[in-house]
Amino acid sequence: MKEKETLQPDNAGDKPVFSDSKKDAKEVVKEKYSQIALQESSSGKSSCCGTACCSSGEYSVFSDSYETIEGYVPEADLGLGCGLPTEYAKMKEGDTVVDLGSGAGNDCFVARAIVGESGKVIGIDMTEAMIEKAKANAAKRNYSNVDFLLGDIENIPLDENVADVVVSNCVLNLVPDKQKAFSEIFRILKPGAHLSVSDVVLEGELPDNIKQANEMYAGCVSGAIQKDEYLKIMSDSGLMNIMIQQEKVITVPDEILLNYLSLQELADYKNSGKGIFSITVYADKPMGCNCKCEC
Repeated sequence: MKEKETLQPDNAGDKPVFSDSKKDAKEVVKEKYSQIALQESSSGKSSCCGTACCSSGEYSVFSDSYETIEGYVPEADLGLGCGLPTEYAKMKEGDTVVDLGSGAGNDCFVARAIVGESGKVIGIDMTEAMIEKAKANAAKRNYSNVDFLLGDIENIPLDENVADVVVSNCVLNLVPDKQKAFSEIFRILKPGAHLSVSDVVLEGELPDNIKQANEMYAGCVSGAIQKDEYLKIMSDSGLMNIMIQQEKVITVPDEILLNYLSLQELADYKNSGKGIFSITVYADKPMGCNCKCEC
């Protein structure tokens, strides 16, 4: 049975600005996540539909709690996730783990607690402010085997066949070219290695206004695609043994949706059977596959 979570609003925001292209949306994501990186953690966590993302108001997180997990670093937890991929990633001591969209380092530090001193953790993020924040968090703890690199998930700055495990938390849905992103993941995975990613997907099409809204895109909602399409992209990238490890319903309250929809559009949407879901997905790269091509 699917779990259910509700994204709760604290304040109503202004009407959103609309995006003309996916390139514009990518710039919005950079800008919004830079703002989040620079804010003080004490001012309140921001989910991927959090502070300054869905609108100019602030919303509580729909991420899962890390507080009881070994390796948890509170300063690195900006509440940007929609799952706990590290809990499902089957990491082991000595592994090399790559976290895509690593933010302030939250999942990287949890991964480090699992892989130990003999392992290595690499965080990739396209936002300079996040990279700086993550490096500062690692330096405070003298973590010598955790690195953070500035880079785009559509062009990961790593060699082929370097990762035992790839994780990502509520980030791939923000990437305009998801096929390219999963092809890059396939490329950096070692033969026989695997991924566990948490992400937002859809069942049924969202209304056009939500799809076009810049800030909902930065909030991990309108950048999401259909669940079946998401899984097919993974398969088309060469990944195998694809399995949904966790799934939960995300309920966006009327107060948020009315920033984008009229009352009639809202009523039609609620009666449509459409939905927004968080899923955590496992997949692996076939053994003996040493190339970027399908094997």
